[in-house]
Amino acid sequence: MQVVSDLKQLWPLVDFRRLLTVRLVSQCSDGLFQAGLATLFFFSPENATTATGVAAAFAVLLLPFTVVGPWAGVLLDRWRRRQVLLVGNLVRTALTLVTALVMATAGVGPAVYVLALVTLSVNRFLLSALSASQPRVVAGPLLLTANSITPTLGTVSSGVGWGVGFLLSLVLPGGAARDVASLVAAAALMTTAALLATRLGRDRLGPDARADASEMRQALRTLARGLVGGARYLVRRGTPARALGVMAVHRFLYGAVFIASLLISRNLLSDPGDARAGLVTFSTVAAVTGVGFALAIVVTPIVSPLVGPHAWITVCLVLAAATQALLAVTVAYPAVLAGSLVLGLAAQGAKIAVDTIVQRDTADEFRGRAFALYDVLYNAAFVGAAALAAVALPDTGWSRGVFALLAVAYLATALVYRTRATEPSEVPVRA
Repeated sequence: MQVVSDLKQLWPLVDFRRLLTVRLVSQCSDGLFQAGLATLFFFSPENATTATGVAAAFAVLLLPFTVVGPWAGVLLDRWRRRQVLLVGNLVRTALTLVTALVMATAGVGPAVYVLALVTLSVNRFLLSALSASQPRVVAGPLLLTANSITPTLGTVSSGVGWGVGFLLSLVLPGGAARDVASLVAAAALMTTAALLATRLGRDRLGPDARADASEMRQALRTLARGLVGGARYLVRRGTPARALGVMAVHRFLYGAVFIASLLISRNLLSDPGDARAGLVTFSTVAAVTGVGFALAIVVTPIVSPLVGPHAWITVCLVLAAATQALLAVTVAYPAVLAGSLVLGLAAQGAKIAVDTIVQRDTADEFRGRAFALYDVLYNAAFVGAAALAAVALPDTGWSRGVFALLAVAYLATALVYRTRATEPSEVPVRA
């Protein structure tokens, strides 16, 4: 298989292996952390049983990420990205342990929510640093394979962490002790990720040009201008802007499906009064989606080079449309699982191709800002999907009309993107 051949070429790249290890451990800790939040926000008996409740919880979780994104871009183009991975994971460790201490002594309250939001925001900053660092350890045609492996395995690793947290929630007695155990385990992995980052050279991940303290202050004061400049560069370049645009639409539609799946798992496929049964059902749906993510590792490196990343994105959008057409017909449990599997493949396959286009067609001086803007669009789209779900979905999560509209929207997006996909334009690089 082509993917096996490519992996054999990638594995000797020592710094690629080291960066991948940091990602896997870091995202596994994030999965553990999020498992506790899922139980707290969505699967406790008193929380998030309605479409409006779920949408509000997601908005609270994701809005801070859209604020972090712009700052991340300016800083990642000037700070040593290796140091970001080191210090960022240590900061997450401290925040997580403080959260565990507050939960153990004062219980769940506003402080826990604030600490959780800050911790997740730091994590989003780290993910931007990992994406911006990738082209520094892998170059040329192997970048596509690296992009198919690292984000997807990162998602799988996060799912493993989530699964461990889920098992802890089943084994340990309910209450603060269960949540504290997950947080302490997550903190241990965060510390490990920080230590693993030290195996990379301080300057290995770039950027090549860095600013001193005065230049940094000036850069932060001119944040808006820098982001506008980065956005203009991406638009003039062409392909990165179009790739970011199609991913934002994809994320918006996927977010609506995700929230619908959560509600369907809790209120339609399970007894609405049994929060634990809803958690088990949703965990199964999420696990099947994770299998779809994993399939993207195998399929994307084989198909994308044959048809091109733009055509592969179009194919993924059409596959996503098919899943929504299926759910418009039936919401039986096997249909939900089948749709989740194919949608996971489509979502991750498209993301791999978009990552490759943005990394390949963006100059290093703008790459940090490109992924920061990526981050803003990615999360803002999910917040928009939450708003749509609050208005359009019933509390059971299933509406034949909504799923039919989602299918049409995916098809329309595929058609528009395919007709506008072109080669990148030549743009002079000015940081």
